[in-house]
Amino acid sequence: MSEFLYVLPCAYEDLVKLGISRQPLQRARAYSPRWFEFFDLDHALLLEADDRSEVQAWETRLKRELRLSNAPAPLMVAELAAGHTEWFRGSHADIAAFMQAQAGQGFRLHMPARTWFLQALDAESDRLFSWSEAMLQSLEELGDCPASRPLQQALRDACDAQRAMGLPLEERVPDAVLTWYQRRA
Repeated sequence: MSEFLYVLPCAYEDLVKLGISRQPLQRARAYSPRWFEFFDLDHALLLEADDRSEVQAWETRLKRELRLSNAPAPLMVAELAAGHTEWFRGSHADIAAFMQAQAGQGFRLHMPARTWFLQALDAESDRLFSWSEAMLQSLEELGDCPASRPLQQALRDACDAQRAMGLPLEERVPDAVLTWYQRRA
């Protein structure tokens, strides 16, 4: 299974998240449920390798080289997911140059990574159908009470991600979920 060194730039400030993951989409979601807005996917980068130690070496090297650019995580990022040494200010160009050099050595660079994220999201469409159906059923059982708000937001975020990435929501969720979503859009 491939390992990735990822760079996720924040959409509205010169701040990037540098990290390692086998599942960059899940990592992006861990930082923000609205990852598709929070991060600038048109400038996100993924460097792919088969060997985790290779990816770890890249990350370690970059963290050392960029230590003076280390910055705190954005306040909107969950503290448990944030990572304390993995956010950098003003470093996107340096990281991109490093990744391009590695691509020159034969490693696969997804630049920009939007297409990779789109394909990963698209690959989850079967799970989205059943998950959204179960979420809507839970919402109907709860009714309109405060306990339903987090579930409503999670379902809305999942539907919004499909739309934001240009995927046809009507082909990915049950009709009842689509109706629910359209009433709240």
